[in-house]
This record gives sequence, C-alpha cells and structure tokens, in this order.
Amino acid sequence: LKPFWLKFWLEQERTGGASRHHTSAFHFFSEEMFALARTAGRNGLVTAFHRAVPAVAPSARALAPKLRGFSGAAAGKIVKVMTSEIKHEEEQYEQAKEIKAFLGKSDFKLVDTMGDVNMALEREVGDKVVRIEWQLTSPFNPDMEAEGEEAVEQEGTDFCVIVENKSKGSGLAFYCSTQTGEDHRYVIGNVKAFSSAEEKDGVSSYNGPEFEDIDDKLQEALDAYLAEIGMNNEVCDFIDASALDKEQREYLRWLKITKDFLSS
Repeated sequence: LKPFWLKFWLEQERTGGASRHHTSAFHFFSEEMFALARTAGRNGLVTAFHRAVPAVAPSARALAPKLRGFSGAAAGKIVKVMTSEIKHEEEQYEQAKEIKAFLGKSDFKLVDTMGDVNMALEREVGDKVVRIEWQLTSPFNPDMEAEGEEAVEQEGTDFCVIVENKSKGSGLAFYCSTQTGEDHRYVIGNVKAFSSAEEKDGVSSYNGPEFEDIDDKLQEALDAYLAEIGMNNEVCDFIDASALDKEQREYLRWLKITKDFLSS
C-alpha cells in the first residue's frame, strides 16, 4: 500500500498536474525528495528513507560534551546544598516520646518499611486479625494563616481499622480520623462490611453508610466494639506522632539517596 502523499503525487504526475508548484503541504518536497518518492514507490519507503536520513544528527554529538559539563556543575551545587541540609536534619531530628512509650507497652506490632508511605499496627484478638493503617503526614499546613497570626489547628490523621476473620476473610473496616481533645481522640466516618478479601479491596464495593446517619445506639455499640479490640486515645497519639516522624525520616532518606546518586 502506498502512503496517501505518494498516491497524491503519482496522480499529479500521471495527469500532468503541477504538484511540485502546488501551494499545499507537499510544496516542501525538493527535487531530491521527489526522486526519493519514486524510489520508495518501487523499492519500499522504509529502505529509501534509511539511506536518506542519517542515524544521528552531528549537532547532537557536538553538544554532548557541553551538556555533560553543565550537568556536572549543576549536580555539584545540589550535592553541596544537600550535604548541609542532611547535617541540619540529623541535628534537629528527635523521635517523639509517644512513639517509644507506646511500642514499649502495647500489644500491637508496628509495620513500617522505609521507602513506603504506609504504616500499620497489627495484633490478633481470638480468631480475628486487627490492623490499623495510616500514612505519613507533612508537618507543613498549607492552610496556615499569614505570618504573625495564630496558626490554624493542624488537621487530624486519616486511618482505617480493619478487623478480619482469619479463616473466612470476612470482616469490618472502620474509616476514621484523629481529632484534638482529651475525651475522644477519633471520629468514625464510615463502617464497611465485606465478605471476602476481594470485596474488602474492591474500589467499587460499598463503603457503608455515613456513621453519623445510623441509629445512635448502633453508633455507641460500634464505638464500644472498637474500644474492645484496642482502639483508644493512646493509639491516636501514636498515629499522629508516627505520621509526622515517618515524613521526617523519609525526607532524610530521600536527601541521602539523591545526594549519593548525584555524587556518583
């Protein structure tokens, strides 16, 4: 099959049309390109163009040394700044006391992998597995008011409490968020019920009703169930503290990895 532009030119040649002087998109063809078109029609378009077009533009080779030099200078500046930033972060870093205190006495086991923004607490209660999941949180509040004025109260940390039957795979997922205060440190948004692991992880599965819309007695019963499996104010303190701590540790790790890459 001939490409459309080749058919167009061959038709112009056959009928005597002035395609070489036509003020269309084909006007850019030179005499050499028209000869190339005839060759392409006989011997194949790809082979002809391979002969006509060089594999690498000479200008790219000429620019390569200059680009390498520029990259090295820029990388050196980044490494210098990052070295100073790493030193500052290491001097300023101090793990919150709530983290060590909680892990020292809790039945929950912390799941924390460097390079992964997710964290979890896990424990077993009878034939069920309880898993509390959340992510790191930035220490900078984008809603902070202008300098010199009182800052806006920091938002809570979103987390999910999953209670799953070890043998059946069914369970409940409580979508919650921490809040400031001393009486009750978290609020429940939704409670999802699932009958299998597929339904639990399904993006289109039903997440349950809004918690505040269900009957008050049912709200109290579900809240008491969470407390029974270990959800309390100390867990919320740990979630908030570890979310900020995780972000600081991941930032320091990012600085070191980037510095090592640019130094090599």
